[in-house]
Parts: sequence; structure tokens; C-alpha cells
Amino acid sequence: MANEKSDFARTVTSFRNFVIQKPDSQFPAESGRYHLYISYASPWASRCLAILKLKGLDKAISFSSVQPLRRKTKENDEHIGWVFPDSDTEVLGAERDHLNGAKSIRALYDIANLNYKGKYTVPVLWDKKLNTIVNNESCQILRMFNTEFNHVAENPSLDLYPTNLRAIIDETNEWIYQFASLFDINAGRLYRSTKLRPIPKFHNLYHLKAEVCRSSLQLLPAFLERCPNLKNLILEYSVTVYPEQMDFTNVPRCLISTLEYVEIKKHMIGDETGMKLVNYFLENSAILKTLTLSFSYSSSIELESYKKLLTSTKLSPKCQVIIV
Repeated sequence: MANEKSDFARTVTSFRNFVIQKPDSQFPAESGRYHLYISYASPWASRCLAILKLKGLDKAISFSSVQPLRRKTKENDEHIGWVFPDSDTEVLGAERDHLNGAKSIRALYDIANLNYKGKYTVPVLWDKKLNTIVNNESCQILRMFNTEFNHVAENPSLDLYPTNLRAIIDETNEWIYQFASLFDINAGRLYRSTKLRPIPKFHNLYHLKAEVCRSSLQLLPAFLERCPNLKNLILEYSVTVYPEQMDFTNVPRCLISTLEYVEIKKHMIGDETGMKLVNYFLENSAILKTLTLSFSYSSSIELESYKKLLTSTKLSPKCQVIIV
């Protein structure tokens, strides 16, 4: 069985039952009946825990976390997934499965459905009474927590999915799904997704790590324009056989007003496009403090030559260029 890896095409979850406020439903909203399995290393699971806490559902819905690092789930195959620790003190924040005695999230899926063939993901909303998985889709669990348990919530009036904001929430939620993480974006995948819809604004994005290559540089200014408060940017730049198409005349707002630190990693000396990219930040970043260049392979002579090729025009007089 193959290891589970994050990819642009997010796997569709399989358990889509709903907890509702009807006593005669299959999954009624009863206090003490449900348990939330999470991993603190999973943003999808962690946001469910955040809503549980914000709504004040701690007494109504129990929760526990697996270990933050994935490990082998069975001795007889190579599958790597979420596992429980052997004791409650082995890993900070993680604890044994006191409900089912499972060794892994995979084992919980097997309990719920022996014929299950999908991925073994978190979060998992578990029904203690029927001993099965109710739902493993985080956005649906969020909405259940937001509305269906208000009669037992300590903060029932708190609405985290208000009607007037639902369109914006849904749009942003879809983007988050596609990115997998705003701090680790593959620019090529991002470029393909922009063909389908406009890029939303990320007002609260202050730190960004992105992978870019010459063939996807055309997206970079457009995406940075949607990050008006960006302060720290790490670019993992790689050379490809495709020509550069970046518009070096477009200057995003963050370069003018907020961007303070830029690091370009895995940059290849002798690449003309890479040189243009470096000078683009130097010439257009008004308050830039540090620009760091990290080369994969270089000699001291090459580094000195590269320094001389860099533009002498820096918009920010306090900017330091560090080459390592």
C-alpha cells in the first residue's frame, strides 16, 4: 500500500454522515456521544478542534490526538499513517486510544468498514454508541459543531458560518484545500488553479514559502499582489528548460509597503532569469532589510562574480544582500 502524500488533488473523503438536532435521526446531537480524533500536525483536523473550543463543546464532545509524525501502521506492509502512542506520556499532546484500543487511525477505519479502500485521514468524528465513523470531512464537521450542538454549547450564539459571509468562506475554503498549506505552495499548481477562478486576497498572510521555476514565474507578481501584508518570503527557485515569462514591471503592494525579508534558495549561478528575479526584489522593495541567496553548488570565485553582477540600484538603502 502506498504512503500517503499531500498533493494538489485532495482526496475526497468517504464518510459523509451528519449529526443533526433530531432525536430520531441516525446520528442525533447528543452530549457525550461523539469523539473527535485529530492530529495537531494536520491543519484540517486542528481547525475542527479550534471550533470545538470556540463553541465551548469541550464537555459535550471528547477529543484526542495521535502522534504528530506518521509511522508504519502495520508490521506486515509499508503503509505510513497516523498512529497512537503506546502511552499517554510518550508524546506531548498525544494519547492512547482509550475508546477502541486502536493502534492507528487506520485501525479505526477498519472497525467502521472492513472493506474500506481509501486513505486513512484525520479528522475523524466517531460515534461511541454505534462504534463507527460519522464523518471525516473537516468542513462538514465544522458546520455540525457550529449549529447542531448549540443546545449543549457554552457559546451557542457564536456563529462561525454567518449567512452574509458564506460565499467568501466557501471560496477561501476551496483555495485552502487546493493549496494544502499556505506556507508550502507549488507555484505551478497554483498557476493552473488560477485558470479556474480569481486569486482571493490573503490579508493575514505574513510568512510565505513558495516553490517557483522559470516556467511559473509569471504567476509570482500576481500572487504577491494578493498578499498585501506579506513580510517574509522564501522562494525555492529551480531552473527548467522552459523560457521565462515573468513580467518584471508589475510591482505588488507588499514590495512597496511591507516586505522586509526575502530568501531565494537553490538558485543556480549563471541563470539569467534568476538574476532578473533577484534584481526585481532589490529594485522594487522599498523597506527590504535582508535578501539572502542560498546556492546549491558554487565556488568562491563564482560567488564573487555573482556579487558583481547584482544591480547597484537598491530601492531600500538599508537592505543587506547575503550570499551563502
